[in-house]
Formats: sequence, C-alpha cells, structure tokens
Amino acid sequence: MNLLLAEDDDVLADALSAQLGAAGFAVERAANGAVAEYLALRQPFDLIVLDLGLPLVDGLTVLRKVRLARPQLPVLILTALDSLDDRVAGLNAGADDYLSKPFDFPELEARLRALLRRTRPAAPAARFGHLVLEQEARRATVQGNALDLSPREWLLLDLLMAQRERVVTKEQILQAWSADRAEGQPANNTVEVHIHRLRKKLEDSGLSIRTVRGLGYLLEAAPAASAG
Repeated sequence: MNLLLAEDDDVLADALSAQLGAAGFAVERAANGAVAEYLALRQPFDLIVLDLGLPLVDGLTVLRKVRLARPQLPVLILTALDSLDDRVAGLNAGADDYLSKPFDFPELEARLRALLRRTRPAAPAARFGHLVLEQEARRATVQGNALDLSPREWLLLDLLMAQRERVVTKEQILQAWSADRAEGQPANNTVEVHIHRLRKKLEDSGLSIRTVRGLGYLLEAAPAASAG
C-alpha cells in the first residue's frame, strides 16, 4: 500500500513514517504543498495523509487539485486545525476523512484501513490454513463451511488475517471496532471475550490465535499435533 504523507513537521513526519512502515505501508513524504501536489498527481498512491498547514501551497489547495485529477484517491486530512469550520471546509474540498492533532496512531491506522476497504477494488479472497476470507462479502469459511461471525468477530478476524503472523494489539482491535462502528462503542474487556469465541470457531482451520503477553494477539498456523 503506497501512501503519501504530506507533513511539514519533521519530527512528526519521521515518527509517522516509521509507524506506518511497520504497519505495512510504503511511505513517501512531502514536506510542503508544492511537492505533495507534484507527487500526488504523478505517482500511483493508494491513499494520502494530508496536513492543511503546509508551506508553499496550502493543504486545501492541494486537495482540490488532487480531487479534480484523481477523484477516487482516498485522502485523510491530519491537522491541528480542528474547528467545525475547518472540518467542514476540508470535507467539502473532497477529503474522505478528517483527524485532528494530537491523535493516537492506532486510530489513524484504523481509519486508513477503513478508507482502503471502502475505496479499493474488491480484493481476492485471503487464504491462510483452511481459512478463507472474502472481504467484499464479509464472509469467512473453514474447509468450505461458512463461519457464523458477529460484526465485531468479523472485524477482529479480518485484522488478525491482514497482519497474520504479526502481533495485533488490543488498542488496534478497539480502534478498528470504533472506526467501523461495529455494534456500538466497544469496551476494553470485550476483546478477550471475542478472542475466546473466535478461537472456538477456528478449531478446524489449522490456525490458532496466540496471546502474546503484554503485547496482544497473533494469528498463526497451529502447531502440529505430536505423535502419541
């Protein structure tokens, strides 16, 4: 996933680039609006994170030009300008989402993934072990049998599958649920409940959800049963 980060604050840009890179994004940074506009119109980015207070060319001007040339390209505004008028102006100029500084990175990542789910072409079914996930239909099957999943269970499984064999934190799960507004506002203690339910539903998948103490959860191939 190629992402353009248009941010003039060097410290924030460096931190975000590292975090986004660790989350699986290939990040290119633009330190001013002129460079952001040039790159956005010439390179095949999957999405843009755009500050409004850019030097040389302001973020709203960049956004309007990008929207005219690439109407389907998702853009998330990330800015310290958080008044109602600022948010309305950004959304009216063509932004798909708006996040005010300061922010928590898990929320930014969840919002970016939600944008990609809404705007990208239907992805081929994801397969791991005997588990098959069809993103467009929100359907999961194990050895051809459909799993009966609640909205939160689906989002949890989708997140674990997207980062399979990598740790997913509890904060990432809660943010994914919040961004998708699945079944109302999630509570912290419901993560363990949904992990427990999901483990039972994946019993025949050849996969397991391992708890990594102090870090989160990891979807991996289940260890082979030892011979008796």
